[in-house]
Amino acid sequence: MKFSLTFIMIILIVFVTSCSTVPDRDKSKINLQLNIHASDKYKEKIIESLLKDEIKFKIDFIKENSYILDQNIFNSDLKYFCNSILEDERETLESNIFNNKKSIDKKILIVYFKEYEDIVMELKKKYPNEEYYLIEMSDYDSQIKRILYVDSSLKNFSKLSKLDKNIELLHSPRVRNDVTGIYFLSNYDSGKTVVPIFRSYALDIDYFSTSEIFHDASDIKKLVDFENIFIPITNQMIENISKKQSFSIKDEIENTLIKDLITAEKIHQNNLFKNNIVPDSGNKKIKRNNCIDRNLNLWKVSTNNLSS
Repeated sequence: MKFSLTFIMIILIVFVTSCSTVPDRDKSKINLQLNIHASDKYKEKIIESLLKDEIKFKIDFIKENSYILDQNIFNSDLKYFCNSILEDERETLESNIFNNKKSIDKKILIVYFKEYEDIVMELKKKYPNEEYYLIEMSDYDSQIKRILYVDSSLKNFSKLSKLDKNIELLHSPRVRNDVTGIYFLSNYDSGKTVVPIFRSYALDIDYFSTSEIFHDASDIKKLVDFENIFIPITNQMIENISKKQSFSIKDEIENTLIKDLITAEKIHQNNLFKNNIVPDSGNKKIKRNNCIDRNLNLWKVSTNNLSS
């Protein structure tokens, strides 16, 4: 559903009928006053989300001193939430990758692209003993072979085979055995290329990434490139993505975050804490006098049971 800017900018009071996260017995009693500054894209998403709820609402996009929704919702600390979604994802990954490492004698490899250098600088301060590899935008295969020591294995095989050319030798390149996990800092375009290469050489390593690595995928079927990678995301968000009706996975996650923002407002304005509502992007109930901690779990990507 699309709306003109004229329609978006006016103050709305609307009654609608549809499904809601609030129990039926409470819907008729709920009122929502929303004062918010947002980009045109998010204004439309807010209106669309509100129209799916069976409540009376009033919204003002031009009132002074209103809550400001950042133009990048993924890096925005949504009202009532402790952190942005990406901050929560990274905290979950750090806890699982570095703080709960399977073997203290083995390394974590952080594989990243140039746009993530600021994040890597912070990681290096906290985890200086791990290994960090910047991937350049060309010749991915050669870089990955060097990172995993596959090139050394191939060189050794080449030397061995030259000793007696009459003997036919079979060889599978050996990758380094001092690695317990690889953490990718990558967008979709780069990730869909490098991740399958890493997995083709090393299947017995755990792989991790934030959801950024598949944000720009057009649908759930595209996640086949990331099979078995661990991603911090809730089961409800996975379900929302699998049923998405928008242009990309990123767009659907934005819809979920807008919905969570509105849900939190409804609960705080109408004192609905006793309903024990959990936001779609988190696993903890929304409580009074507490910011919302998403407490994310790790999902091992699998497209077997998902449909677009």
